[in-house]
Amino acid sequence: MTTAAPASAGSVEELAERIHATGLRNQWYPVLPSHHVGDGEMKRVTRWGEPWLLFRRPTGQLHMIADRCPHRSAPLSLGQHLGDRVACLYHGVQVDGEGTVVSVPGLPGCNLEGKRLVRSLPVQEHCGAIFAYWGDERHPEPPELVLPDRLRDADTAHFLNYAEWGAPWRFYVDNVLDPMHGAFLHGHSHSMSGGAKSARFRIRETGRGFFFEKTDQVGVNFDWVEFGRTGVDWVDLEIPYQPYAGPGGAFGIVGMVVPVTATECAVFHWRTRKVQGWERASWRFLYRTTLEARHHEVLEQDRVMLEGMPADGDVGENLYQHDLGVVRIRRFYRAEAARQAAELLA
Repeated sequence: MTTAAPASAGSVEELAERIHATGLRNQWYPVLPSHHVGDGEMKRVTRWGEPWLLFRRPTGQLHMIADRCPHRSAPLSLGQHLGDRVACLYHGVQVDGEGTVVSVPGLPGCNLEGKRLVRSLPVQEHCGAIFAYWGDERHPEPPELVLPDRLRDADTAHFLNYAEWGAPWRFYVDNVLDPMHGAFLHGHSHSMSGGAKSARFRIRETGRGFFFEKTDQVGVNFDWVEFGRTGVDWVDLEIPYQPYAGPGGAFGIVGMVVPVTATECAVFHWRTRKVQGWERASWRFLYRTTLEARHHEVLEQDRVMLEGMPADGDVGENLYQHDLGVVRIRRFYRAEAARQAAELLA
């Protein structure tokens, strides 16, 4: 079961607002780092404003189902992991990874048995992360999940950084589509202290999204970002590195975000460098011992700034040329939320 009816439908405008607040449907999202759910373990998470249960069989196979028993709506996460199923603590009802009731111990042969009554999501694991397809009732089958180029390149090494922020998911997207903040907010960091504090920007469209880039400075600071849609939404950028940072040239960052609630999100960053052989081992050691802490400091600057903004911080602003990328992405997400709502209520 991979579909769900729109929650208390209401008007198209109301549904569009809910979709925009808690995440567009019909696409893949990163959900959690893979190591957060070990073999034979289960983990409760909130995503898109709803509670979910991730559980992994002893064989390693992963499942993601709604954290809600079909009998009396008790949280399945309080129950018992039985290998290929979960038993609800309240009355013992057993649900498998596809959302099918496989046993009702209190009433064997009950008509609940054999029915798929709990929502389940398709899941895949890539690059240390669990991805889930969040679809609506009109689009139960997931599209192909194509990762950004850096994560598919065997010659590029990467580390996954995961964090949860007390800010709306859209604030994260706005922040990354705003390269100019690097020269100010991160101006004293080890990697973004160079370059001018004024610039001109342009949008360059691609077949999978767009670039937002400086026209008068390249390879000095956070000078460009690419937004892409390839079954999953992502951003990609580069930070120039000085020789002291070891081999591999520019430092690449792939970022993704998943809404937790309307006012919280989880962010995923893959830190990358194009290194092979002994240079890869050298960079991985250098990153773990020195650079990871420095990059965490930069990420914390973003978190503190975004969590300090009011929930309606993107309303009633006074924008200028540097904000073309922000305007472009906001218009897209608003239009797509409205389109999805209208389709569901047609």
